[in-house]
Amino acid sequence: MKSEASAGTELNPTSMKNAGAPPQTWGQKLKMIGPGFVVAATGVGTADMITAIVIGTSFGMTFVWAIIVGAILKYFLNEGVGRWYLATGQTILQGWHSLGRWATGYFGVYSVIWGYIYGAAAALTCGLGMHAMFPIMPVWAWAVVHSLVGFALVWTGRYLLFERIMTVLIGVMFITIIGTALLFLPSLGEFAGGIVPKVPDGSFVLALGLIGGVGGTITMASYGYWLKEKGWNGKGWISIMRLDAKAAYAMTGLFSMAALIIGAKFLYGTDVELRGDQGLINLAQMLGEEFGTPLRWLFLVAFWSAAFTSLLGVWNGVPYLFADFIKTIRLKKGEVKSVKPVSEKEPMYRLYLAWLTFPPMLIFFFGKPVELIILYGALGALFMPFLAISLVVLLNSKRVEAEYRNKWLANAVLIGSVLMFVFLGIHELLNIFK
Repeated sequence: MKSEASAGTELNPTSMKNAGAPPQTWGQKLKMIGPGFVVAATGVGTADMITAIVIGTSFGMTFVWAIIVGAILKYFLNEGVGRWYLATGQTILQGWHSLGRWATGYFGVYSVIWGYIYGAAAALTCGLGMHAMFPIMPVWAWAVVHSLVGFALVWTGRYLLFERIMTVLIGVMFITIIGTALLFLPSLGEFAGGIVPKVPDGSFVLALGLIGGVGGTITMASYGYWLKEKGWNGKGWISIMRLDAKAAYAMTGLFSMAALIIGAKFLYGTDVELRGDQGLINLAQMLGEEFGTPLRWLFLVAFWSAAFTSLLGVWNGVPYLFADFIKTIRLKKGEVKSVKPVSEKEPMYRLYLAWLTFPPMLIFFFGKPVELIILYGALGALFMPFLAISLVVLLNSKRVEAEYRNKWLANAVLIGSVLMFVFLGIHELLNIFK
């Protein structure tokens, strides 16, 4: 990788296949998009599906506006990560390190604990979805299979293969959920009514949770690495990156909207309560009873696709962050700009990939340690405000050329997201320590 602002770095073989002048025509640009879909699909998991469906069940089409706001907010966060990388040639870890060792230290502790808990949760969710379709093995056995498949796929170090598999799964996930929602299309009046912001009594935190949950996880910080793997290096690719991110979060918004519609039109006014991933399995059964077995299968396939894309995206993306973290903390003062890019075949990348895959299997058999869950929740509640604050600071600093710094709209959205995430973080922390 040799961006215009980064000396001493090198392109890896995957990047070299795709490197070159940025496309100029609209058609050429559309053919290039991809990394944003990987980020967005990784962030849209079964938890987002259940959140949107539950809110639709409780409040109908009231929160269409919240999904739109959430997609816009996450676009600005994702665009900020991508712009930082393309405008400076530095990864987000290098940016955090420039803010002080406290920032990289926080990420280091968080990534180790988060990886252990998430490794188990993601695999078990995949196992639950597969077991619902093929109950030939217990959930934990299917979870082990998914962990190992993700490990093997990412170990190959072939980003383009990974992106193609993710694209297929994304297509399956979106087509099935949006196809299901077409059975329950609301009237234009209902939809338009949901665009006008309203917050019924007792729904404020739910609304913020829906906004904050539209396709957002730690993998948003991995966007720069996926841009690098795609061969997008330098300021000339910023417009392509923005199109990529806009397309990705438009699709994410549609996905969340479809889930909201399913809840609003199929379950609204009923006494049905959906809780956790098992709630989605129960919903698939209900859809099958109402509309036939094929729809049950379609919904289960969508559930599994959402779970497995989240697993694959994390297995591929977060090891970049960890390997970059190790490289960055080993730098001496003043060496940040000369750090070489992270490769999928580096020992630290593969070490973290193994950390996501094998130690969490203990949780399948022994359960989740309570103390670790509390620390995981506490650190997790702080991550999104940490990302938003760091982007406000970095993208308004002299580290970025004036042309590529935040404009007033980006600053307004990011500062608004900081306030929202801080509120949600405090709320989460209060719940943890009740």
